[in-house]
Amino acid sequence: MGIPVKLQAFEGPLDLLLHLIEKNKINIYDIPIVEITKQYMDYIEQMQKESLDVMSEFLVMAATLLDIKSRMLLPPEVTEEGEEIDPREELVQKLLEYKMYKYMSYELRERQEDAACHLFKGPTIPDEVQAYREPVDIDELLNGVTIQRLYHLFRDTLKRQDDRVDRVRSSFGNIRKEEIDLSETMHFVERYIVEHRNCMFREILSLRRGKMYRIVTFLTLLELMKEGKVLVEQPETFSDIQIRYTGKEGEMGELAGDYD
Repeated sequence: MGIPVKLQAFEGPLDLLLHLIEKNKINIYDIPIVEITKQYMDYIEQMQKESLDVMSEFLVMAATLLDIKSRMLLPPEVTEEGEEIDPREELVQKLLEYKMYKYMSYELRERQEDAACHLFKGPTIPDEVQAYREPVDIDELLNGVTIQRLYHLFRDTLKRQDDRVDRVRSSFGNIRKEEIDLSETMHFVERYIVEHRNCMFREILSLRRGKMYRIVTFLTLLELMKEGKVLVEQPETFSDIQIRYTGKEGEMGELAGDYD
């Protein structure tokens, strides 16, 4: 009757391989595949009571190790650049990645254990303590203050205020609201067109000043065009606009009355 041996539990075939490599103090970049495969197969033979799902994972890795072992007995494969292909390269990359995540899990577990040792409580400071302010000692506050130092502080304060001034916008002056009588202006423009019958748009704009006057003049002209009272022509691009009144004398004044 054999002596029962309790095997160490591993989370998977990569965990077992990593254990064997660390146990034998092997360089992970130069794995002696024959020795590792032998130790791995010895462990597989002792896994008699494990479930089929667990065994299947370890058997797949065993087949991978045997495949690598057989490929290493054959002449080495060569890439297009003439470099030899190491059959262990893919396995080494998987082991390195698994090792990194394994030790990261150890670090996270230690942090979780350390966090469990810390307790926090909410603030319980009385209101009167929170409202307390240390009294100001005037003598200590004014210690070392002289007239000359106050002058320098005052001058620095004025300089900072002067630096905040926008040199460009500060010269714009005040913006004033331009007021205009809409009905009177539209009536004035329409009356001028009716009296002259033929005129230029630039000529009408020069009669009064202000941006609002130009806007109302343009809107008046558009409304007269809409009602068919004026005919507008522009002989060339960017040339002055010619206005010809085509309505009747009695129609003058109706346009402005619509906006009263």
